[in-house]
Parts: sequence; C-alpha cells; structure tokens
Amino acid sequence: MKPAVSKDFAERPAAQPVLKWAGGKSQLLDEIEAHCPPGLGTKAIDTYIEPFVGSGAVFFALTSKFHFKKSYLFDVNPELAILYNSLKEDVGAVVDALAKRQDAYLAKDEDGRKAYYYAARAEYNETVAAAHRAAAKDPVNAKRAAITVFLNRTCFNGLFRVNSKSEFNVPFGRYKNPTILFESKLRAAAEALQSATITLTDFARAAEYADKKTFVYYDPPYRPISKTASFTSYSKDTFSDAEQARLCSLYRELSAAGVRQLLSNSDPTNHDPADDFFDKLYEGFKISRVAARRVINSNPDKRGDIRELLIRNY
Repeated sequence: MKPAVSKDFAERPAAQPVLKWAGGKSQLLDEIEAHCPPGLGTKAIDTYIEPFVGSGAVFFALTSKFHFKKSYLFDVNPELAILYNSLKEDVGAVVDALAKRQDAYLAKDEDGRKAYYYAARAEYNETVAAAHRAAAKDPVNAKRAAITVFLNRTCFNGLFRVNSKSEFNVPFGRYKNPTILFESKLRAAAEALQSATITLTDFARAAEYADKKTFVYYDPPYRPISKTASFTSYSKDTFSDAEQARLCSLYRELSAAGVRQLLSNSDPTNHDPADDFFDKLYEGFKISRVAARRVINSNPDKRGDIRELLIRNY
C-alpha cells in the first residue's frame, strides 16, 4: 500500500530529474514508492536522506508529494553538487546560460554542432580540477551547471561518464533537434531543492543526520550483474564489493538506531542464479525482487526488463 500523499503538497508542481542518468530510478518509482514506509512527510518521518543522489529521481518524486522538514542529499560527484546547488541558489542564471548555449548550438549545421560540442567538452575538462576544488567550499557555479546539462543533452546516449582524471569523455550525439533547455523542469527542480542541503561527501555522512524520524533511501552504484555490465564511472571512483559491505555496515548501524531505510541494487541472480551476494550481505532484512527496465545501453538488444532488489528494514 502506497503512503498517503500530503494534502499540502497535492497542488505542488511535480519536480523531475534534469539530467539523463544511467541507473536513474524513474523507471522504478512506482515500486519504490510502494515500498516506502507509512508516515512520510508527517511528524513521524520528517527528514529525508539520500546518500547517492544521482539524478535525484526519487528525491524529486517524494518531495513533490510529501513535506519533509529537512532533506539531505549527498554524492561524491562534484558536478552533481555544483548543478543542484546552482539550481537551488540561482536557477535564473543557469537558465540564461543554458539558453545561450542552446541558441548557439541549434543555429549550426551538424558539422558545426559537432565542433561546438567538442569545444564545450574541452572547456569543461580544462577547468575540471579548479571547479572540483571550489565545489568543496562553494559549489554554486551557474555557468558550469549549464555546461553539464548541455553536454548531457547533446552527448551520445545521454550518458554521464568520466575517466580517472574526472574528465567527461562521452562522444558527440547526432540528434536532429534536441531540446536542451527545459526551463519549467529546471525551475520545478530548483523549488524542490529549496528544502535540501546538498553536500559533496561520502555516504557514511548520513549517520550524522539520521534519527528515528528519518527515512533514508540508498541508490549506490550498482554491482555489475555480469562480467561485461560494469558501467560504474559516474565519478572517477569505483564502488567495489568492499564498498558494498561498508554501506551494509552503515545500514545495520542505522537500523539498530531505529532509522527506516530502503536500498536498491542490481540482482546478481539475473546473470547467475547462485550469486547470493546481497541475500547474504543483508540477511535479516526484507528483500524484494522487482521488475525494472534497463534504458541506457549502446546496444538496443540489451535494453529490456531485468530484476532489481529493494531492501528495507521495516
């Protein structure tokens, strides 16, 4: 049974992700909401934490329906901290910068667009080190946030992928008439982010803010479901089985403190029926296997329904 929608939020414009994101949870929102605990947005659960915010699909969906007194969004990807803080603090500047890029890009032929894309990517990568250093203290950078959205909307297959130097390395996408600026979507996201604290930090920071009135949703980089399904490069750091185990330790710590938690991950049994990695790791918690759809893959034949895990402690 889905948690009841907060009446005060019934008329609030629904916020949605502003980035295309491999592993985003838009396709799984109904299942996630159905598995959320009762009492969201009431005095019983007035704080929301998402330690791997990614595209923010779950945050935007839940905060469009439920009133959380406080929300904390974490990620180790500096570009996400920059984007979301820039939208929160100065969405108008992001809109203006992105509008200029859209106009310049769409006015060109295909060869001109390709050259413009690679010039923007080069500019982005040339300043990546300075931008990331600044993001730890002052993550508001409307110009860079606009380039992030621009590259995401014009690159191949809408991927966000970086190399070991944190350089964006996705090639040009040949779209005939891409919509780069979704102003209403940016402004709705900015409104939702007003109640959130967005921090460039490790997931373990959640322990500082969680209590018995908190709901934590975890969407960590997924454990590959096969030897070839290993796309985890949303940031320069990888998320190994040791990291999965460290996350489980946090999950058990907060569970013992009475914090309600929901975690999603890939189901290893899609590839190997005997791979019970998560069943053993999260033994003692409720594990549901739900159908999901893989939508970002360079091979269309590999896009389709797979099982994912939803793990909860209530």
